[in-house]
Amino acid sequence: MMMRVMRFFQSIQAKLIIIYVLLILIAMQLIGVYFIRTLESYFKNDFIDSRNKQAQLLAQYVETYLAKESQETKAADPQKSYTDLDNVVNNLFAISKTEIQVIDANGMILSISHNANRAVIGQKNTQTEVIRALQGIKDNQRMFLDVDGAWKMVIATPIGSGIKVYGAVFMIASMEDVYETMNQINRMFISGTLIALVLTALLGVMLSGTITSPIKQITKRATAVAEGRFDEPVPVHGNDEIGKLGQTFNFMMERLREALSLNEEEKEKLASILSNMNDGLIATDEKGRVIVINRRAKHILQVNEDTTLGMQLSALLGTTPEAVKQIDVEGNRAAMLEFCHDEDEGPLYVRVTFTTIQSKGRGSAGTIAVLQDVTDQEKLEMSRREFVANVSHELRTPLTTIKSYLEALEDGAIEEPQLAEKFVSVARNETERMIRLVTDLLQLSRLDSKQAIINKESTDVEEMLEEVADRFSFQMEQRSIAVDIHVEPQVRDIVLDRDRIDQVLDNLISNAIKYTPEGGHIRIRAARTEAQLLEISVQDNGIGIPKKDLTRIFERFYRVDKARSRSMGGTGLGLSIAREIVKAHGGTIVLESEFGQGTKVTFTLPYVQEVTAV
Repeated sequence: MMMRVMRFFQSIQAKLIIIYVLLILIAMQLIGVYFIRTLESYFKNDFIDSRNKQAQLLAQYVETYLAKESQETKAADPQKSYTDLDNVVNNLFAISKTEIQVIDANGMILSISHNANRAVIGQKNTQTEVIRALQGIKDNQRMFLDVDGAWKMVIATPIGSGIKVYGAVFMIASMEDVYETMNQINRMFISGTLIALVLTALLGVMLSGTITSPIKQITKRATAVAEGRFDEPVPVHGNDEIGKLGQTFNFMMERLREALSLNEEEKEKLASILSNMNDGLIATDEKGRVIVINRRAKHILQVNEDTTLGMQLSALLGTTPEAVKQIDVEGNRAAMLEFCHDEDEGPLYVRVTFTTIQSKGRGSAGTIAVLQDVTDQEKLEMSRREFVANVSHELRTPLTTIKSYLEALEDGAIEEPQLAEKFVSVARNETERMIRLVTDLLQLSRLDSKQAIINKESTDVEEMLEEVADRFSFQMEQRSIAVDIHVEPQVRDIVLDRDRIDQVLDNLISNAIKYTPEGGHIRIRAARTEAQLLEISVQDNGIGIPKKDLTRIFERFYRVDKARSRSMGGTGLGLSIAREIVKAHGGTIVLESEFGQGTKVTFTLPYVQEVTAV
């Protein structure tokens, strides 16, 4: 309750009411003081003037009366009765309720208005006003406060005109009626002031309500706007200043809603861009603390947003603050960082580009770091370098061998038939090896450039697999390797390029034979999947492939055991060519292997294919 009262007195409405009441109170007090003072002065002057006139009338009457009397007679008989004079004095007392004394020239009281004070008749009145009046001085009057606390007025008027003074009229008039009248007027004024203040307060409440109520509504709507609710406009009830304020507020609210809506759209666009961009983005403040990090950056750095916000950029990137500052200041706007989150997947290469956020008046307001995953580019570059190195090595070795044998023949070995025949045979084998290498490279080039034509025809899958097994039957018999072919009943004929798929199967079975020990077995299986795909797998129980090599097994010239592969006549391009041929048919190829347990290669081909150039 107290809080509510305090809030009310702190409100504008209470202040307006108080100001309004105080203004009315001050105005009424000023008017009242002026009115009461004027009225009091008027009553006093009227009272005094009335009593002076009465005293002057009585003095004129008594002057005629006393002029007829003989001073000697009066002196000889001080107890003489003035019946006529007493009657006049008493009649005047009955009218004015004023104590009246008639005094002769010697200051002796001749008549008095109170019968109870008849004993003072014949005594001398020594009041200062009486003495001054007997000296002929007029306007002898004063006010005094008697023992009862009542204000009274003393008036002494000389009797006589000119030089001769016959006596004086002495009056003592009570001013209680005047002051009682003034008190009544004061009480009426106070009552009227209180009533006026009450009415003023009520009127102030109503009038201030017309001002504060719209302000309260605007305040309420402003609070709603601050909370994000723009669906409640301020009602406008007039065209005054408050009405214009309401209209302006509604206009401002509408513009603010449009601005916030536009800002929200831009924010959503920016958030969508940041979330879906392929590059990672990190923004920091002027102190290098992370304030924004998008999803891609979190994925690249393998971090959580809750733990990264507020972290130093150098700590997040795993570098020193000096290094980040050096990168940012010296103009070296990019840096290459290497992360290794999973040893099996290999290192992750990230190019970080730094951009300073400029702010007007403050200089640098932070830094934006853009993270680009260049692992594929780095791997591609490494593959390119390895490819060039491998091609150079694969060509250089037979060329060196051919050159050596030709030089030997030139130096005289040609004269020895058996040795010459051997040298020529080696040169021919190395030449054939180079021809196979160049042929494979040419085939890969055509597949990469989409220039190889796929000639499709309807093919019996089971018959195709059996022919492949027959081609390698001699090699498998020599190494006692058993072959098992299983074609599920759901498998039907498929349209494909028989020669190229034979090349894929030849490569897979050849690899299986190479890396399967004697007495092993190879399983060839064909099945039809629920996705209407032909699935062909070649599985052996050979030496298998280490896990670290599985991700690179389809790379060109990549060999798990380089020495053994080269000694067996492989070029390192077989699986690469197989993958490209399967892709040309719209299929996929995967390799599963466990070191020491064997390898399984599976490729799928769709039954519905378009005959296109690849």
